[in-house]
Amino acid sequence: MKIWVDADACPAVIKEILFRAAERTRLQMTLVANHAMRIPPSRYIHFLQVEAGFDVADNAIVKRLGAGDLVITADIPLAAEVIEKGGHALNPRGELYTVDTIRERLIMRDFMDTLRASGIDTGGPAALSQSDRKFFANQLDTFLTRHARL
Repeated sequence: MKIWVDADACPAVIKEILFRAAERTRLQMTLVANHAMRIPPSRYIHFLQVEAGFDVADNAIVKRLGAGDLVITADIPLAAEVIEKGGHALNPRGELYTVDTIRERLIMRDFMDTLRASGIDTGGPAALSQSDRKFFANQLDTFLTRHARL
């Protein structure tokens, strides 16, 4: 199993949790982004810079993803593609998308897009709280314990 990170929008505090997890579990992790970013020196942590453009990073992840791999993303359409390809998707707030939940999330995303397109201010997600960070770390640990062959 490998870990892929949709790194363009992934909060720095979540990346730090992921860096520690990759070192601890010795799993290969690749951050994918369209701009340069610093990663700690590690034989387990890699960075793939892609061209700027709509869904370029997402497409790079899907192209390289193997069945059973874990993708960290808040991008619901990317999560749907990951699940369709046999991977797992966990968002930075700790929600594990599943076959059962992804359809509902896509419908809600499309509904919110429609509201925004009609001029309704739907606001954005709340700032990542300390409890969100802790929940993400716990969900990641639980997932890795169940799915990774350490």
